[in-house]
Amino acid sequence: MTAEWTESGRLSAGGKELEYACYGSAPDKAPTLVLLHEGLGCVALWRDFPKALAEATGFGVFAFSRAGYGQSDPADLPRPLDYMTREAVDVLPEVLEAIGFQRGVLVGHSDGATIAAIYAGSVSDLRVRGLVLMAPHFFTEEMGLAEIAKAKTAYDTTDLREKMARYHRDPDNTFRGWNDSWLHPEFKAWNVGDVIDYLRIPVLAVQGKDDQYGTLAQIEEVESRSYAPVDTLILDDCRHAPHLDQPEKVVAGIAEFCARLERIEAAEPEVA
Repeated sequence: MTAEWTESGRLSAGGKELEYACYGSAPDKAPTLVLLHEGLGCVALWRDFPKALAEATGFGVFAFSRAGYGQSDPADLPRPLDYMTREAVDVLPEVLEAIGFQRGVLVGHSDGATIAAIYAGSVSDLRVRGLVLMAPHFFTEEMGLAEIAKAKTAYDTTDLREKMARYHRDPDNTFRGWNDSWLHPEFKAWNVGDVIDYLRIPVLAVQGKDDQYGTLAQIEEVESRSYAPVDTLILDDCRHAPHLDQPEKVVAGIAEFCARLERIEAAEPEVA
């Protein structure tokens, strides 16, 4: 990628070519919000959310599709059961370097929220000033696994595959990479809650009360374990995608969070 903040393109990270799109100011002009999508998401499925964030915050917004998603290269299957940790530790650092990331906030949804938290809790990166975690998961829950099993049935018996093909160049790679991992018998024991113990930056945790994939126990895990400040935004009439079900409230909450981070930044004394 060149130093210019272009509208869309491709970059190399993790040995794959990944699609990206960006909005607003370049990293050398303003802080950057880096969007990390859910387990079946991609750049296009953020819809109008990135543009709305850029307008509400004044930050630049960068979104990319991980390998196996959108128009990025397919992922290598089967995915390892620690694939979210590998995305955080091995791939995301290369993405941030490729875009010239200087200062900003990781904004993750579902799998992407988990990846954001793992990154902040595992990688020493003072450029990351805050986290927005929408519908994060740190451990499995029976109700969530049951919904993922329903998704498998839908993929095998309905037009879900055709719908996904509108957004993903290889829908089988996309779906199987996610679904097969979550439904693997050994995945029931998956738990990355310990990364929260190492967070040292403010967090905004967002959850819908009607989330079909996770309960408020995921948010309580962040509140009880983080040493850094945690704000929560718990939304009525909201399922697993807060930014789509309650976009105005989510954008406003993130804008307020970012404005507060900027006030903290401005108040900090310079180090000689």
